[in-house]
Amino acid sequence: MEDDHQTRGRLRFGVFELDLRAGELRKRGLRVRLQEQPFQVLATLLQHPGEVVTREELQKKLWPADTFVDFDHGLNKTINKIREALGDSAESPRFVETVARRGYRFLAEVKVADAAPAPSPEHATQAYPSPETPGRPDSADKPAPPKPTPLRPVWKLPVFAVLLVIASLAIWKLYSWKHASPLIRSLAVLPLESLSSDTSQDYFADGMTDELISDLGQISALRVISRTSVMVYKHARKPLPQIARELDVDAVVEGTVLRSGDQVRITAQLIEAATDKHLWSQSYEGQLRDTLALQNQVARAIADQIRINLNSQEQAALKNVRVVNPQAYESYLKGRYFWNKRTANGLKVALAYFNQAIDEDPAYAQPYSGLADTYALLGDWQYAVMTPKEALPKAKAAASKALELDSALGEAHNSLAFCLDGFDWDFPSAGKEFRRAIELNPGYATAHHWYAWHLSLLGRYDEAIVEMKKAENLDPLSLIINADLAELLLLAHSYDESVRQSQKTIEMDPNFALAHNQLGQAYLQKQMRDEAIAELQKAVQLSAGSPACLANLARAYAASGKMDDAAKLLSDLKKRSNPGYSHASEIAVIYAALGDRNQAMTWLETGYEERFNPGVLLRPGFDPLRSDPRFQELVRRIGLTH
Repeated sequence: MEDDHQTRGRLRFGVFELDLRAGELRKRGLRVRLQEQPFQVLATLLQHPGEVVTREELQKKLWPADTFVDFDHGLNKTINKIREALGDSAESPRFVETVARRGYRFLAEVKVADAAPAPSPEHATQAYPSPETPGRPDSADKPAPPKPTPLRPVWKLPVFAVLLVIASLAIWKLYSWKHASPLIRSLAVLPLESLSSDTSQDYFADGMTDELISDLGQISALRVISRTSVMVYKHARKPLPQIARELDVDAVVEGTVLRSGDQVRITAQLIEAATDKHLWSQSYEGQLRDTLALQNQVARAIADQIRINLNSQEQAALKNVRVVNPQAYESYLKGRYFWNKRTANGLKVALAYFNQAIDEDPAYAQPYSGLADTYALLGDWQYAVMTPKEALPKAKAAASKALELDSALGEAHNSLAFCLDGFDWDFPSAGKEFRRAIELNPGYATAHHWYAWHLSLLGRYDEAIVEMKKAENLDPLSLIINADLAELLLLAHSYDESVRQSQKTIEMDPNFALAHNQLGQAYLQKQMRDEAIAELQKAVQLSAGSPACLANLARAYAASGKMDDAAKLLSDLKKRSNPGYSHASEIAVIYAALGDRNQAMTWLETGYEERFNPGVLLRPGFDPLRSDPRFQELVRRIGLTH
């Protein structure tokens, strides 16, 4: 085969055809999406069928010396893309064979197609009669005498014409239906793959994924799966249609990120989920300081491809090109990387990186928002690294500074609302901030999650459950959102539904302590005391003795008449109490279960002074105190009028 001939023609192998001039791969006449680099590698292999094409030859031809790339990783990824497009496998190849330590060989027979493209079955042309067709008049022959034409009813021709039009319309409709672009109203941005061989650079690819999710999440007509759920698929090798089914989305975005010094390249492709069909792909390259602009370009291109109608606010958000200090941006990404680990040590490291980003660029709003979220969790009962009295004012100050720098930052409105709810007990202002956060970023699952708890504080449980289900819809694999939905159902007295929701969460992760904690509480409300004790014992074990789980287990013991066991847990918890973190509300719950209202109210007053999260008062453990005037006065002082 002559290379110069092939570079102008079309090559056929099996049911595939590669058009080198048009740059297209087709399968049985239908186009298969293939990015430029995989296309060129496949073309090179097809030009040498049965021969080994070495990795060095491919590198010289397709990756020039001045290209910044991890060649080995990039080529492996490219070959995988070719195999995906051809439905091939490395283990039992039909087309592309890996020759160990050398290169690749194309196995199938390759033929040069005709120069003229074969007619598409969708555009079949009319067949004309051949010269030998009987009855065709010849110029040398005498014309035959005309035969008398039989009379036909005059209405038959118009009816025939109408039928012809109807048939044509039906065919056109069928064609349009078959070839219409898929309707995409939900998608998942799968974790972008880092092409760097240095695993310490993972934070950069993860950060790009987060930012792209955030950009697309601002589009109200598009459901975008949140970070927690998509990160489950990092390094997973599941087929895309299966991932799409599990996340219930119409399409997925996947891609790669390569960073070399101050240069960044982002490659993204949009894939129809049900058919694994590539709809669009593009690469974007620029300097590190332009990274946010590159991400905006990707988000805008995806919005264009799925033909979503953007409102003026969404258009402005996607056109908002920001230039960032490269060092500050890198520190911010590292901060978010460690914040997302959701561990006490991870939060401490995140705090340091966010402060570093602020030092490097004091006018950059995002690090302040990250700082606010970090302080909020450091003061939360699950981590208890700081007291609420120490942590939440710092969180509020950081959120306020972020909004001073960028009033359109939805995440910062959400952070501020959390502080107004949980520390200031300013519920009207908190509600306003939550609604603004959701307006600016309707795809931000955390905003719907925290707003659901705000609504529950106001006693609006039906609305709270709806909002929590929105959060679950955006982040279906989030364990905490699924567990919190079970707790809201419990507070709304939907005990059976709460049980089912907790069981669903436990199926997702049998070792998630809070799911067992919620299930145990629901069993306790249903008077299933033995089952409650068993679940709450698991919760205590899996949480390494969480005070909230211990308090609920003590309640279950007291309800079962095991007062000594409940008293022992109370004693253990009081020993862990200290001026920094007293666990006042948990101790009050145990006293209420033991029937000692005076001690329960004393400890609740301690919690009030420490500015505990008022949401604890909604828990069923405080039901024995609700008729007590002192409890009602405490609720009034906090502002929970319902």
